Amino acid sequence: MKRTLCHPFAVVGPVFCLIVWAQIPPASLTAQSGAPNGEWRTYGADLGNTRYSPLEQINASNFKSLEVAWRFKTDNMGPQPEFNLESTPLVANGVLYSTAGTRRAVVALNAETGEMKWMFSLDEGKRGEAAPRRLSGRGLSYWTDGPGGKDERIIYVTPGYQMVALNAATGRPVPTFGRDGIVDLKQEDDQVMDPVTGEIGLHAAPIVVRDVVVIGAAHLPGGAPKSRRNEKGYVRGYDARTGRRLWIFHTIPQPGEFGNETWLKDSWAYTGNTGNWGQMSGDEELGHVYLATEMPTGDYYGGHRPGDNLFADSIVALDVKTGKRVWHFQAIHHDMWDWDFPCAPILGNITVNGRQIRALAQPSKQGFLYVFDRTNGQPVWPIEERPVPKGDVPGEWYSPTQPFPTKPPAFERQGVTVDDLIDFTPELRAEAVKVAANYKMGPIFTPGVVSQWPGPLGTLMSPTAGGGANWPGGSFDPETGMFYISSNAGFTALGLVKDASRSDMDFISGRARDPNAAPAAAGAGGGGGEGGGGGPNVQGLPLLKPPYSRIVAINLNTGERAWEIAHGETPDNVRNHPALKGVTVPRTGRAGRVGTLVTKTLLIAGESGFFTTPSGQRGAMLRAYDKASGKDVGEVFMPAPQSGSLITYSLAGRQYIVVPVSGGAYSGEFIAFRLPMAK
Repeated sequence: MKRTLCHPFAVVGPVFCLIVWAQIPPASLTAQSGAPNGEWRTYGADLGNTRYSPLEQINASNFKSLEVAWRFKTDNMGPQPEFNLESTPLVANGVLYSTAGTRRAVVALNAETGEMKWMFSLDEGKRGEAAPRRLSGRGLSYWTDGPGGKDERIIYVTPGYQMVALNAATGRPVPTFGRDGIVDLKQEDDQVMDPVTGEIGLHAAPIVVRDVVVIGAAHLPGGAPKSRRNEKGYVRGYDARTGRRLWIFHTIPQPGEFGNETWLKDSWAYTGNTGNWGQMSGDEELGHVYLATEMPTGDYYGGHRPGDNLFADSIVALDVKTGKRVWHFQAIHHDMWDWDFPCAPILGNITVNGRQIRALAQPSKQGFLYVFDRTNGQPVWPIEERPVPKGDVPGEWYSPTQPFPTKPPAFERQGVTVDDLIDFTPELRAEAVKVAANYKMGPIFTPGVVSQWPGPLGTLMSPTAGGGANWPGGSFDPETGMFYISSNAGFTALGLVKDASRSDMDFISGRARDPNAAPAAAGAGGGGGEGGGGGPNVQGLPLLKPPYSRIVAINLNTGERAWEIAHGETPDNVRNHPALKGVTVPRTGRAGRVGTLVTKTLLIAGESGFFTTPSGQRGAMLRAYDKASGKDVGEVFMPAPQSGSLITYSLAGRQYIVVPVSGGAYSGEFIAFRLPMAK
């Protein structure tokens, strides 16, 4: 196993350039206060993942004047350039830290100039090559031993599922943590797995609550799993100082544990997955860490795992010191849509009918926002068990009901009816009706079907397995109680087929061939590759009407929508489609995964796909909206789409916004924006 520790001014051998920075005493982090002291020390600004900063130097009057302060390309952070940079940087004491590149290296930059201070990279060889979750990952964690403390660490998880603790000042592994700075997460996991090929990893950043590092687990996409058997995605807590394992929570309960009875026919014994692959949240005052879990093996067929399958698709509150369950809520019983929770719960204090509540708001792929009192798990507004359609796939087990929040209203289109079909022109609508006749349509939670030609080829499913919401999650304004979410309005056709090569899997996702199918318009939200391999279309246009992506604002004090906008320019191949010549097409939004950032006055988000400007530039926009109304107040051109979550911080009296961008043939880059120097 080869390690590389690189400092930009090292000449030969172990010669390092150490730059001394003025130390700013770290502020204590609360669950919902936003990023303190002009820094950004945790993945979501604070442990509650509010993605809020009270900075206001950049505002509606000057956003359009933003200029590039510095840029940092990640091309050499691995054996080849990375074209999907998803990492969210952190900023502490004037230093920006991030994972980057195809090796998931860690880099420390001068946050004012972008100059590299150090880089750490771990070459995991075959173990890294076999990893189910590769590339940059989505971030890292910063830990210090308290206000004025001298022990500052960067903690992250490699593609090969190893936890590494680095000295934040030097980038060297901390020798007293684990074994020479590394904890092998494929060990001490209460299950046996191959150290190289064991199918488990993590994209997300660790979370540190009360000096406990909490680690989740992720696996390969499970639409066509190799078997009904797979590694289980347990969650564990580790001592932030020593790397010693403190506890483990079995997301698939073992015999004698709460929830084991929800796995009928002993299916708990062989079923895998059910990890926490997205971000977690924490409340240091309560001593809780909040999980949002995924579904079991496999994504679209569960006949081999009958029952409700706790703790899949669940929000779980754990005591961070012991790992014991405090409360839980299961949002989907026996998931067969791949609508697992993709992002962190958001913690905030709200006031409902005069009652102050420590709330938890969980966005979901299916477009629901589940809101609870995070101290005890009681819903803020009633959540009702309602009957849902039953399917007819041989061998499948169906739950007769699913939970439906009564408030807030869904932030995304749910299910598909004729009214959802494209209607730019009467001719396109008529053609859409003919295409849709080959598929099953219905409300949310309509199950998939065994695909056959001439039909039904599948169930038209909206949102898709990609959301609705996805891993970037939402934002929360602690000053107003307003919640914001970027959401996709895509759809797909969920069909199942037999695969004789999988001896213990009855069905996998797939679809009988429609000889009339044509490729959907790229970037227009037409289908996506999950849940059946692409969506039906009309002359290359998406079958369903826009918007293809939206941002929704919800007042959590009332449970009502405040506003909604289409986010992102209309894709070129929709705007320029010959069938739409002479048709006025409002901004449709653009499907993709982008996170939002809330400041004192603005809501900021980048676009997720390329478009061509009137001047012929190819790129994407960073957009600012009035956070109270959703009105456009400014935009700045970027050479590539936003691909990771953006952050903001302040140094030497100037506010910065950093956006990770990549996509297409454009490799990963961090771009820092700031206002021009006053003359």
